[in-house]
Amino acid sequence: MLALLGLILVVVGLVHFYLWKRLVRDPLRPGWARRVGGVVAVGLAVLVPATLIGARGYAEWLAWPGYLWLALMFYLLVTLIPLEIPRAAILLLWRTRRRTAEKVGNDQSEADGGVERRLVLARGIAIFAGLTAAGVTGYGVKTALGPPQINRWAMPMRKLPRGMDGTRLVVVSDIHLGPLAGTHHVGRIVDLINSVKADMVCVVGDLVDGTVAELGRFATPLADIESRYGAYFVTGNHEYYSGYAPWVEEVAQLGVRPLRNERVEINGLDLAGVNDLGGTQYGDAPDFAKALGDRDTTRPVVLMAHQPVAARQAAPFGVDLQVSGHTHGGQMAPFNLVVGLQQPVVSGYGDVDGVPVFVTNGAGTWGPPVRVGAPPQVTVIELRAV
Repeated sequence: MLALLGLILVVVGLVHFYLWKRLVRDPLRPGWARRVGGVVAVGLAVLVPATLIGARGYAEWLAWPGYLWLALMFYLLVTLIPLEIPRAAILLLWRTRRRTAEKVGNDQSEADGGVERRLVLARGIAIFAGLTAAGVTGYGVKTALGPPQINRWAMPMRKLPRGMDGTRLVVVSDIHLGPLAGTHHVGRIVDLINSVKADMVCVVGDLVDGTVAELGRFATPLADIESRYGAYFVTGNHEYYSGYAPWVEEVAQLGVRPLRNERVEINGLDLAGVNDLGGTQYGDAPDFAKALGDRDTTRPVVLMAHQPVAARQAAPFGVDLQVSGHTHGGQMAPFNLVVGLQQPVVSGYGDVDGVPVFVTNGAGTWGPPVRVGAPPQVTVIELRAV
């Protein structure tokens, strides 16, 4: 743990040193402005670990400035790093011209002009990166704090009884109740769920980022969910960071049934749920055999599993559809490319070892309240008999 913390601090320090060099040292002449910029860079470097450690319960006021800076820092890096190649090419061209000028005896004027050109280039890069990062982050905040979109998808299911044709399965994930979620957050999501006249509601994990004592009052709108066959819940990895057992009990008291490595039969359809993979180290591991084994295989089964990668363990049991979240759709493009290295499906529909998997973007955010390229979603899956 100490080694990991040390690594994080080193990375944070290097990132802020790089940003200070490109945004402060390079574009500013020596003087008070550069000194102030250095102090600000050090302060922002300290803000990052302070936010990650203190924003949950100790110093919640750090959440907004800290997480917004994380997003802005990310997009500054995303903008600046690709500019290193043209920057290096321009500096190489100027260096070549300077050497040519030195050969003809015009080295002093060329050297003076070179300093000015480097300042202009550095300032142009800093301004472009700053405006771009601020613009993208601002757009991402507006998207993240806006209402979730309804995402509709039709799923043909060979074994689905004709009487269940057209069944509307509402999938919501990653609500992430926490220091940045307003009191209306869950209420707005529940209103959206109720607007589509759901037959079943699947809450596939990462409901919370805090304890029942801290956040229980914000979860109460879950009791207002309306659906023909009920609402169901499985744990996500964040429930295990927040005290999963009290939350399982709290959710059940609100009328949302936890599926704890178990299944229910609904008019010829099996709905199963497994604990999150992250529960293993907390003594609450997923048990696919318990949830999916020894069942009537003539009935179709829909599996609720927080992480898409769980489909690899579910595949031997002939799952007809797995619904998942966890990825946030990448939340902040191009971070979706990194998420794709760990999860087989980042957003929408995919096939994992023969298991059809649908991944919803989630209705909340974790960390920065920013979404770029992955708007918040409540997914409506219409099951179709074929």
